[in-house]
Amino acid sequence: MAKADAEKTVVDTENLDSSFLRKVLKHPGGEQILVCFQCGVCSSSCPLRLINPEYNPRKIVKKTILGMKDQVISSDFIWFCADCNACTERCPQGVNPSEVMRAIKNVAVEEGIVPAAVKKIVENLEEHGRVYPLEEFTQEEREMLDLPKLEPDVKIFKIDRKKLLGENS
Repeated sequence: MAKADAEKTVVDTENLDSSFLRKVLKHPGGEQILVCFQCGVCSSSCPLRLINPEYNPRKIVKKTILGMKDQVISSDFIWFCADCNACTERCPQGVNPSEVMRAIKNVAVEEGIVPAAVKKIVENLEEHGRVYPLEEFTQEEREMLDLPKLEPDVKIFKIDRKKLLGENS
């Protein structure tokens, strides 16, 4: 038996959450999960699997359908999707797995599960109006390239931090 075939997921029926799938279905794109017939084209098309072969969108979808909420939303894997749509272009059922993944992430946020890196991005957007703070080095590089200086803190939009990070109070 090949190594990939040897890995099995244990389904603990005591810890299944039947409401998890319903929560995913309520988010835009989440309804597509019901069309998936688990062919695995999404996983075989995903460029992220070249970096981390353990990333498997098909398994995430299957675990979601089964109600394995704790395993799904506590996993870093749901945050890996790069939204490149390689899976969507190849899906024989016309499912957009990146939209399904986004719906799953939305449920994770509602449950208060947000990776530290995502929290930091939100903090930077809130404080600086950018994904990362503008550093002096960037300004010097721009000057050397005859590009205009950038304003260090630009508040382009208002962020609802509580909603983005699933904070209740």
